[in-house]
Amino acid sequence: MAAHTALRRITKALLAPALALGATVGLASAPAQAAVWNSCDQWGNTTLNGYTLYNNIWGSGAGSQCVWANSGTNWGVWADHPNTGGIKSYPNSKKVINKPITSIGSLTSSYNVTVPSSGAYNTSYDIWDTDYDYEIMLWVNHNGAVGPLGTSQGTVSLGGHTWNVYKGSNGHNEVFSFLRTSDSNSGTVDILPILKWIKDTKRWMGNETIGDVQFGYEITSSSGGLNFTTNNLTVSGG
Repeated sequence: MAAHTALRRITKALLAPALALGATVGLASAPAQAAVWNSCDQWGNTTLNGYTLYNNIWGSGAGSQCVWANSGTNWGVWADHPNTGGIKSYPNSKKVINKPITSIGSLTSSYNVTVPSSGAYNTSYDIWDTDYDYEIMLWVNHNGAVGPLGTSQGTVSLGGHTWNVYKGSNGHNEVFSFLRTSDSNSGTVDILPILKWIKDTKRWMGNETIGDVQFGYEITSSSGGLNFTTNNLTVSGG
């Protein structure tokens, strides 16, 4: 239910460069593998190969979390968040698009992840317009006591997947959540038909300028320390 606190996440993500020198969270370290970058800072961030990586520990009651990256498309997270309710973090890799929907010729993404069998989390794309009026979440898998904001809008097949769709508002922006009907750890998503379906078929938004395509792990609990690995991620087009 990331949408409840989406504005807080946006604000903190935007402030990340200024806050990156702040206090670190916990004393945990990145995996033993040799990474080109790692950070346990609450707002740790860097840019690699055209992608911006954020550690992004934003929720209350969070524990320790560290992010590592070999590139913008191969990275991972170790997180030890208590078994309590509420989202603790959304470590992610972001690609900037900055084009109106009607000006986007294609927008696709491929993902390959390794996620734990315990804990409470979702693996998701988080897509924003430049004004942060609309949030589009694409859940490719989830585990534990997590769920989307809003009410069910039925099921639709778009972009190479079948999704259960939810629509709601967190008081700051509209939220459209697409939950894959079965969990997947790898695949390709054609994002543009989803944006067009929201705009043209449902008329839930106009010709918005798509700002960011983020991909990451929305973690509610990972007690004892769990690893989330993005083996490969590519966002193409725009």
